[in-house]
Amino acid sequence: MVLTVLMGAATLLLSVPLAESYASGRTEHLLLERRADAVRFADLADRGRTAADRAELSAEIDRYAELYGASVTVVDTAGRTLARAGARVPADAARDVLRRSLTGRSTELLPTVRPWGPRRVVLAEPVGRDERVSGAVLMAVPTAAARRDVTVRWVVVSCGALAAFAAAALVAAGITRWLMRPVRDLDRAVSRLASGSLEARAVSDTGPPELRSLRRHFNGMAEAVADSLGRQRAFVADASHQLRNPLAALVLQLENIEPHLVPGPGGREHARALDEAERLAELLDGLLALARVESGTAERTEQDVSGAVRGRVSAWEPVFEASGLELVATRVPPGVRAWGVPDAVGRVLDAALDNALKFVPAGGRVGVTVAVGSERGDEAGGAVVRVEDDGPGVPAEQLPLLTRRFTRAPGHQNVPGSGLGLAIADEIARLSGGRLTARGNDPHGLVVELRLPVGPVDGEARAGEADAGQE
Repeated sequence: MVLTVLMGAATLLLSVPLAESYASGRTEHLLLERRADAVRFADLADRGRTAADRAELSAEIDRYAELYGASVTVVDTAGRTLARAGARVPADAARDVLRRSLTGRSTELLPTVRPWGPRRVVLAEPVGRDERVSGAVLMAVPTAAARRDVTVRWVVVSCGALAAFAAAALVAAGITRWLMRPVRDLDRAVSRLASGSLEARAVSDTGPPELRSLRRHFNGMAEAVADSLGRQRAFVADASHQLRNPLAALVLQLENIEPHLVPGPGGREHARALDEAERLAELLDGLLALARVESGTAERTEQDVSGAVRGRVSAWEPVFEASGLELVATRVPPGVRAWGVPDAVGRVLDAALDNALKFVPAGGRVGVTVAVGSERGDEAGGAVVRVEDDGPGVPAEQLPLLTRRFTRAPGHQNVPGSGLGLAIADEIARLSGGRLTARGNDPHGLVVELRLPVGPVDGEARAGEADAGQE
């Protein structure tokens, strides 16, 4: 649009002065033609001493008026008409040029003739010269022929301007496409990289050298970032995996020596050591799960949110019932679908329900609902899975800590768990193009809300369009 506006402005700046220049030139040509005729009539009037001379002048202006449709009037210095042919010249149009000619000056400038007017121009030529001015020849000349010439030339200029503008717009569109193709490709790659797709790369090799160099540097940066993150995650996964075997052996040994312990302080210390070993094993399992989630390269796909929620609620109902809790799916409309990594809804819902199972006291109630953002008056849109309980809840200042790794509320340090459940769920939501939020419930309790997009995110959609275009 910027280039098109500039091309249009340049075309106007060239074509308008050209058209105006031709109109001025055609007006000047009209003045020279009719002024020559006025000079001839002034000479005849200046020599008109006898009746025959005056008759010759009248005959000449009559033929001229009939041939050109003009009005010719010969007046003396007092303004009295000596001879006239054609219609009377309007006094208001002739006043200035007549006064000028009676001072011995010819008409040197006419109003510029354009397609819309003026229809007649008035010019005057003095009879005699200097101190011997004895009158003036006043002519009102039609401009039909001049206006027709100007119109034709303006049409030609307009057509040329439109053709030049169209050609310039096509060139501008081609240049813009050439310039913006690598920029859009980089934008898609950055969007996919920001959404967690570490294999995203810029593939366009067109455009100016500066943009091609930027593409190479971006791809190099993406490779370095992916390699660094891959090494970190591999280290976490390998360390967690390698520690599991000796830890399992340690737990087994602790369990084997339990029958040989005598009652007393040693038994309590043994039980505490066994609990810590089992907690460490749970922590390693959480680290492995988190590493798998972060290093996952699965593509986002469309999934049945309603079906996944019903399935997980049915699976967790016996567990909640055994703990004295009520788990209900209060509103799960059929047909709600969303995009995310495989089984995103089920995995996040498992983490949220496990969290509620740990912290809601017996007799509590946990509800699960599914909705679409627009149904709830939410401008953000998307499919929303909501888990709400009536437990003790979390203070408002501690809500941001729920999705941080290894973070536990001060009052829940002794509750079993690694502190990674909601952190893993938050990572799954992010990799799915959605988000996980937590807030207080009214009057008390906690609400965990998962929002997933109902269609491919911008980066995926544009990447798909680019792939289709390349094919």
